[in-house]
Amino acid sequence: MDRLPKIALPVVAVIIFAIILISKSAVTIGSGEAGVLYKTFGGGVVTDEPALGEGFHLVAPWNKVYVYEVRQQEVFEKMQVLSSNGLEIKLDASAWFQPKYGDLGKLHQEKGESYVDRVLLPTIRSAARSVVGRYTPEQLYSSKRDAIQQEIFEETKKIVDGQYIQLNEVLVRDVTLPPTIKEAIERKLKQEQESLEYEFRLVTASKEAEKVRIEAQGKADANRILSASLTDKILQDKGIDATLELSKSPNSKVVIVGSGDSGLPLILGNN
Repeated sequence: MDRLPKIALPVVAVIIFAIILISKSAVTIGSGEAGVLYKTFGGGVVTDEPALGEGFHLVAPWNKVYVYEVRQQEVFEKMQVLSSNGLEIKLDASAWFQPKYGDLGKLHQEKGESYVDRVLLPTIRSAARSVVGRYTPEQLYSSKRDAIQQEIFEETKKIVDGQYIQLNEVLVRDVTLPPTIKEAIERKLKQEQESLEYEFRLVTASKEAEKVRIEAQGKADANRILSASLTDKILQDKGIDATLELSKSPNSKVVIVGSGDSGLPLILGNN
């Protein structure tokens, strides 16, 4: 009985040590995450092996695992940039991105966990300044928003692709111009719209007038052709035909043949 406590103490110590060892060695990678293994005595960051995927992992207690989110993320940035004529423009943009899963070890080794602040955001700012500097405030305010967005995306992607970052989209959410410039652009756009409406009304009126002229000309041409074709002989024949038709009517009448000025029959009613 006296020996039991002496045996129990080492066993308890071993169990406690095992629990501590397992807790230090166990790593759980959450959903949408991946782990980069750092071997303290084995060459540092592991770059030639796949990252640790989701789930439970056991690693040596002297090693360390750095966990990264690998699903799509979004970052927002507010910038002040200059237009082509030197005016200050405020630009609100966001980017959809994610680290390249296959290069996660290299990303951690070369850029670190702060890769968004070290690489992505500075690149977006640089691309935005370069792109916006090609356009006037009027273009930025109206027609070129989509083009600017696409150009910023392309210039940013060209750089970050080589930095182990996958850029999915850049969205220009707002372009803020100085108030005086914005008001001047709005006045100009309103005047242009009014001018277009006035031109449209002129074109419509001109087309309507042309339509009326063509219709009148058509009627005049038809009357002229008809007048030219109606000879005295034709008129007499048509008059005789009409007289014959009327003579068949049951109404009382007197038909005098050849008494008209033109030699056409006369039809006289008896009432």
